[in-house]
Amino acid sequence: MYVDDALQAQMVRWRHHFHRFPETGFNEHRTADTVAGVLQVLGLEVHRGVGGTGVVASLRVGDGPGVIALRADMDALAMAETAAGRPHASQNAGCMHGCGHDGHMAMVLGAAQLLAQRRDFNGTVRFIFQPAEEHGRGAAAMIADGLFERFPVDEIYGAHNIPGLPLGRIATRVGGLMASEDNFVIRIQGRGGHAARPHMAVDPLVIAAEIILALQTVVARSVDPGEPAVVSCTEIFSDGIRNALPSNVTIKGDTRSYSPQVQALLERRLRELCAGICAAHGAVCEVAYTHEFAPTVNWPQCVPVAVEAAAAAVGRENVDDDVRPMMISEDFGAFLKVVPGAFVFIGNGAADEPGGVPLHNGAYDFNDGVLPIGARYFAEVVRRRLPVDGAAGG
Repeated sequence: MYVDDALQAQMVRWRHHFHRFPETGFNEHRTADTVAGVLQVLGLEVHRGVGGTGVVASLRVGDGPGVIALRADMDALAMAETAAGRPHASQNAGCMHGCGHDGHMAMVLGAAQLLAQRRDFNGTVRFIFQPAEEHGRGAAAMIADGLFERFPVDEIYGAHNIPGLPLGRIATRVGGLMASEDNFVIRIQGRGGHAARPHMAVDPLVIAAEIILALQTVVARSVDPGEPAVVSCTEIFSDGIRNALPSNVTIKGDTRSYSPQVQALLERRLRELCAGICAAHGAVCEVAYTHEFAPTVNWPQCVPVAVEAAAAAVGRENVDDDVRPMMISEDFGAFLKVVPGAFVFIGNGAADEPGGVPLHNGAYDFNDGVLPIGARYFAEVVRRRLPVDGAAGG
């Protein structure tokens, strides 16, 4: 199944339109309008407002009982684009598609057009366009809104572009592919005072520094070395001024891991260290710890399907079926806790190639060369899981 020049050009137009008009999580109203409009023109049954601004479209061909879902994320980042000369640069100040969700939508729309036109499968395909992936809320919102009760599926498949992986390569693995993300906020209450008379104060900045250093020992000394985990302190605030010790300091950060046991260990050790260090200095400590993203864990029976579809799209020599897990997080993990499925990485470009700028960078741009690869990959997944007369596609 090949993508012709006309469809490739159309996918580029879709992608550039999404890039010009980015919208953040649960605000993807214009984006959802565009997606729904394209799917309706293709003749699909379209449902709006699933989990907020989500869109679900169904395409049924033949009498096959199988149902396969293909998912794309819709939201952009609340950050400024730093490529003003780019013809399709964001027109919404302080918002940009810095993670490539514009390309993900265009790929799945391309797959929808391929499948709607060629109808070379037997069964039902659900096209799921998810809001609010960036902060790990959209998948849960769609599930809570009855996604899989209203639109049952047997399996679900997704993909994400990856700068650093060369264009034309696809990678995946059985089991954990991306980590969970938990967020923490540590609030330390000391006693402020004059910077020249620290003996009369309880300095929460010094306590915060000790906590930040101590947290670096959690992974090194409390987690089994065979288990991947990360603890990162990313922000620190105080109510002090140049010549006054603060009374309050707040530390924010996140943790990444793959198993519930390690998640629980990281939270427990963080709480213990904060409480112990604050008590030793005569300060008061409050810790808020929230679970944001589930780990993305591919189902073993679905990965061979993804590998075969990837091989059809880019050649078996360009498919890595045992890629090293990454500590980044993806909302797709919430879907995989409910239904079987698999997720893949699609190369966006390596080093100084087009598409090599990192994700979440103001100069990032999705590589349009990925579009036909992604569209064909998703269409091939459907052909293999919903074959006509029992024969897989080639």
